[in-house]
Amino acid sequence: MTHRLLVIEDEPTLSRLLSYNLSNEGYEVTVEEHGQTGCDAALKSEFDLILLDLMLPGMNGFEIMSKLRSEGVKTPIVILTAKNAEEEVVQGLKSGADDYITKPFGVAELLARVAAVLRRSTGQDERDKPQLQPESQISLGELAIYPEKYEVTLGGEHITLRPKEFEVLLYLARKPGVVMTRDDLMNAVWGFDYIGGQRTVDVHVSSLRKKLELDPQSVHIDSIRGVGYKLVVNKKRIAHHFG
Repeated sequence: MTHRLLVIEDEPTLSRLLSYNLSNEGYEVTVEEHGQTGCDAALKSEFDLILLDLMLPGMNGFEIMSKLRSEGVKTPIVILTAKNAEEEVVQGLKSGADDYITKPFGVAELLARVAAVLRRSTGQDERDKPQLQPESQISLGELAIYPEKYEVTLGGEHITLRPKEFEVLLYLARKPGVVMTRDDLMNAVWGFDYIGGQRTVDVHVSSLRKKLELDPQSVHIDSIRGVGYKLVVNKKRIAHHFG
């Protein structure tokens, strides 16, 4: 199956470079050079992945991501950001981006990142893993996680998590009290071939931690400086339920 990609990039030389190399790799590529028309294209047609520049005329990349996510568009987004623009990367990931590429980048890196995101979004990584008995629920104190439904409640209140936030929480919840390194989390949630930096993990944990503040006495995430993170639960109330 040919994957359909949308490139939203206003710099003509770069947009032609992206289109040429992605087309040569076998992808069907649509290019938009204006923020508003790019957003309209993403809303009107179905794409398998969007490559999105952040600085665009008419509508910037952050506004586009916000609009798409609010409209329920779940297409994976890879943002294109300037070198040393850490704040842009953090804001982009919080806005719903799945990955990022720092300019300037090589063709090999571009193709590797696109292929990795597509594998994750289509479930290829999951199909390659051994199939285990699915868990119907994991309960830790007042925290309840439903892996099959991608739902979480804390103290009976529903918590809205983005897919990667849910996967990070689920990974930590399977071994409460055990320190998981950033590499552990990156490999488990983003895949072994993920090229992005560990900052991606930190951003998602930070966002997840804020959402767990609804009941911090029951469950919270501790940072272990220089190592990683662990999920801390009121042990007197831990119970596992597997289906």
